Amino acid sequence: MVDSSQAQKKTQERAPRKVVVVGAGIGGLSAAALLAHRGYAAKVFDQAIVPGGCASTFKRRGFTFDVGATQVAGLEPGGIHYQIFEELGIDLPPASECDPACAVFLPQEQTPINVWRDPQQWQAERDRQFPGSAPFWAFMKAMFDYSWRFQQRNPVLPPRSLWDVGQLAAALRPNTLLTVPFTFATVGDILRGYGLYENKRLRTFLDMQLKLYSQTNADQTAALYAATALGVSQAPHGLFHLQGSMQVLSDSLLSALKRDGGELHMGHTAEAIEIENARPTQVKITNKQGDTWLEAADHVVANVTVQNLVRLAADSKMKGYEKRVKKLPPSAGAFVIYLGVEQAAIPAQCPPHLQFLYDYDGPIAENNSLFVSVSRPGDGRAPEGKATIIASSFTDVKPWYDCDEAGYRAMKAQYTATALSRLKDYFDLRPEHLVHVEAATPRSFETFTGRERGIVGGIGQRVSTFGPFGFATRTPIQNLWLVGDSTHPGEGTAGVSYSAMTAVRQIEAGRSN
Repeated sequence: MVDSSQAQKKTQERAPRKVVVVGAGIGGLSAAALLAHRGYAAKVFDQAIVPGGCASTFKRRGFTFDVGATQVAGLEPGGIHYQIFEELGIDLPPASECDPACAVFLPQEQTPINVWRDPQQWQAERDRQFPGSAPFWAFMKAMFDYSWRFQQRNPVLPPRSLWDVGQLAAALRPNTLLTVPFTFATVGDILRGYGLYENKRLRTFLDMQLKLYSQTNADQTAALYAATALGVSQAPHGLFHLQGSMQVLSDSLLSALKRDGGELHMGHTAEAIEIENARPTQVKITNKQGDTWLEAADHVVANVTVQNLVRLAADSKMKGYEKRVKKLPPSAGAFVIYLGVEQAAIPAQCPPHLQFLYDYDGPIAENNSLFVSVSRPGDGRAPEGKATIIASSFTDVKPWYDCDEAGYRAMKAQYTATALSRLKDYFDLRPEHLVHVEAATPRSFETFTGRERGIVGGIGQRVSTFGPFGFATRTPIQNLWLVGDSTHPGEGTAGVSYSAMTAVRQIEAGRSN
């Protein structure tokens, strides 16, 4: 006769462990799809109406607009998306290379700095644009090579358990140690070391590029993080333009999730994560009809910002975590203008991504700088003979919330008018070429993505918050995991997918517990 407690234990061991994923961004969908494929009962809940988070889309008058993210890294063999899709047994979405990855226009300059994919072509461009800077770029390339090989060995950063430490130690090699002396260095420090800090064009170019990836400038961005951000555009890596829209990435992950028995519930808001005995046990869910219930969970994967996480998981063990979050420098929001235009508005040979700075003395934000993405003919984003233009600028979120409704509408109208005026310097935006104009603010992003105050791009990759000093996927609550752009290695679809893979590996390592 089998003891009833032993039988119950065996039944529990056979039953798939329940994972609730809060947030259907690329990080959350990647984690859920991988866990479902590995035999977990994965359910994803998101308050939005379409999956993808900041990499989702919306449609207007025949145009498909990418909400936030407009380019993808990690599709090349060995890249993180390649690895995930290979494990899931699904095809990578069709994509074309971005070459140049970006065309950068400095103030009062008509010829851009083209960030070419071919390393030799990019080197020649740098030598022409920034004479005497070759030693700086050689140093950054060496740091990138060491760091990339280290990253490919799947270290866990920052480590928060003995298993994590073991994974980190296993990834180390003698050449990895060559990066250690520069752990606390910023890009500004490296420029000073090579006597290039006073090179205004070079420093401004770096400020512009780093703002896109690290949320801050050369003086504050960790040099080792910057090496990867600046090097990933070149072959054999590169940035890619997806055929159809950014939505195809989340659609592919969703197909794998459902195939393997996982569930996605859009229009469902996670109100709170219930903690008992220092572990998550349930997630309070409310659907769009107003019905509320508690969803049981053995693990909770939160694809949210750290600011959202401390609100969702209110527990005494999170107090120190919460204090650290409150001390973070303010995160930026984004103002984005979405244009549906006639193809005639687009200059011939227009790169897919452009970056403009209009005044050296102004911030790389608030319409003084615009990052612009342009559709390609036949890429599925616009009707035949038409195109989309998406232009974004970083913005301080506070003013958007410190005004009444009339003030908010006036600010939005003023930002829209300024952005259109700026864009007319490059694009032919005569009234007859404009089919659709729409704008989004931090308030819009908070409404549609749930990100607190509409902040974008993570926590910033300063020395104090990157890599070994950042927020871990492993939180102070056992079996509560954080994925997304608040964790290593940072923003972008490749970054959030890497954090998802890390969390999945950690969950699997503790499966017998």
